[in-house]
Amino acid sequence: MATQLDTLDVLVLAALLLGTIAYFTKGSLWAVEKDTITGIYGGSKANGAATKGSKTRDIVKTMEESDKNMVIFYGSQTGTAEDYASRLAKEGSARFGLKTMIANLEEFDYENLDTLPEDKVAVFVMATYGEGEPTDNAVDFYEFIMGDDVNFTEGDRLGNLKFIGFGLGNNTYEHFNAVIRRLTATLLKLGAKQIGNIGEGDDGTGTMEEDFLAWKEPMWKALQEEMDLEEREAVYEPVFSIAERTELSVEDDTVYLGEPNKNHLEGGSKGPYGANNPFIAPIKSSREIFTVKDRNCLHMEIDLTGTNLSYTTGDHIAVWPTNAGKEVDGFLKVLGLEEKKDGVIDVTGIDSTAKVPFPTPTTYDAIARYHLEICAPVSRQFLASLAAFAPTPTAKDELTRLGGDKDYFQETISSRYLNIAQVLELNAPGEIWSNVPFSLMVEGLNRIQPRYYSISSSSLVQPKLVSITCHGDPEPDPHGLSYAITGPRNKYDGIHVPVHTRASNFRLPSDPSKPVIMIGPGTGVAPFRAFVQERAALAEKGERIGKTLLFFGCRKASEDFLYQEEWKEYASKLGDSFSLITAFSRDGPEKVYVQHRLKERAKEVNELLAQGSYFYVCGDAAHMAREVNTSLGSIIAQERGLTETQGEEIVKRLRSSNLYQEDVWS
Repeated sequence: MATQLDTLDVLVLAALLLGTIAYFTKGSLWAVEKDTITGIYGGSKANGAATKGSKTRDIVKTMEESDKNMVIFYGSQTGTAEDYASRLAKEGSARFGLKTMIANLEEFDYENLDTLPEDKVAVFVMATYGEGEPTDNAVDFYEFIMGDDVNFTEGDRLGNLKFIGFGLGNNTYEHFNAVIRRLTATLLKLGAKQIGNIGEGDDGTGTMEEDFLAWKEPMWKALQEEMDLEEREAVYEPVFSIAERTELSVEDDTVYLGEPNKNHLEGGSKGPYGANNPFIAPIKSSREIFTVKDRNCLHMEIDLTGTNLSYTTGDHIAVWPTNAGKEVDGFLKVLGLEEKKDGVIDVTGIDSTAKVPFPTPTTYDAIARYHLEICAPVSRQFLASLAAFAPTPTAKDELTRLGGDKDYFQETISSRYLNIAQVLELNAPGEIWSNVPFSLMVEGLNRIQPRYYSISSSSLVQPKLVSITCHGDPEPDPHGLSYAITGPRNKYDGIHVPVHTRASNFRLPSDPSKPVIMIGPGTGVAPFRAFVQERAALAEKGERIGKTLLFFGCRKASEDFLYQEEWKEYASKLGDSFSLITAFSRDGPEKVYVQHRLKERAKEVNELLAQGSYFYVCGDAAHMAREVNTSLGSIIAQERGLTETQGEEIVKRLRSSNLYQEDVWS
């Protein structure tokens, strides 16, 4: 039963929510092939490009006016592709003297790509999102270039275009790296020339970073031969200048302290709200839904009333996080900026195409708290770039070794999930890394990204009240971590969170009489609460509802049976059309999971699929979702007298026809 909480309760739960979100900064993001929803300020963090509001969306003109000969386009959903694009731009400039820029795909038009001169090269760093789809910022470009009747300024060919490609994907998805593969095939068909091999990173095996590093060296060699480049000793060249503004103080109302844009700074955010402009939404209510003290899961209601934000059942909500105070302090301390944390600085692009990834003037503290992923895993390449600024010869040698030896890096850094401040402290205990240019941190660390949650409410039932279901911690600061839940200048006052919504392809059938089978253990049940809630509401209105089969798993019925009472309410409305099948892994002598229950209901599952049932999976991609996929193939083969291979092929056809849908995370 939901309860109304007083302000103090909500404050604590808001802290829990942010604590939960902060966990995901360590590399686990929701329901995407890992790669940005385009960042808050619409620009890239290094060697950037023109925004929609700037002088031109003509990429050829932009390159000519800024004297560039290499452009790295990125299609990014969580920031990784943008980071790789930035790293390629910096490396191309430092090692080979290339005049590079990176470009957000949504900020340019592409009709004149055919006029890009032959002495220039385009790089495409493309993440695949969901089931073979382009990222949000790449949709317009992708639809244009893949169109049957694509036409450019001077015809339908790209004979002048030289291109390089790297894809970011996840092999737990059916359409692994589909975007870069399809784009490459299309560009070649249009007459473009490919340089080097197309790289493919795999987040499903956890090798994305090493896949990228292994690909780029032979790529650079191929580009050297193609463009007759000479390699030189790489020297750090800043993209941004950092200027201290001693005439300003942290109290000045023109200084950004974490506000995403000018409207937020001036006290009143304005719509339309979206990925570039979050809404500071009130937390209407929050309640604990576990019944055990040492583990925690929250059900929260976030109010979107009075905004343009809307959602459809199955969509996601993005919550904008902050870094923990302890991590912010540690980051600033190791860089020798502890005493200057509230000092006001201006960050400006040295190059005409470089765009600062946050508004300025601002402070070191605000940048570390609200804008940089200082808690994220560190890349081997980034550590190598820091070696030149080490405070001791020993630390320099160690960072050089870490940057060059992937096995040693894995053993020493990756396996321990160390963030940048922890790595620097580990390699020079007690030393201050004051020689590291702060611009290098701005360029080398990803922008902090929104954390995406599957919405656990029906838009039919509560169109402006979004529910989320998320793990937390039983204490607001279980590891000595505290969060600025009041936000910059107390704009969140502890009971608001910055949010926006994101459309998903995870959808109920438009005809409610169609049967559905849902697999959602743990918090993977979130979107299925929304699905069942919606079907129950339609049943109350007299609609005919098809069989609604939900497989839910957790540890113990007495501890973490999410929405236990609600399922009974929905069952009373849906009658025989609803069945809840549970798997409690620690309630018996043997562990039982949802895939085991699925096999037990093999006959019914097969019959429903034969009737055109939709099949949904939400939760862990690497284990549960993969095993469910395998189990379904076996069920079909067994029930229809087919071979295992034939069963697998039918599952693939279900996927391609959108009857098998996933909302999973790594």
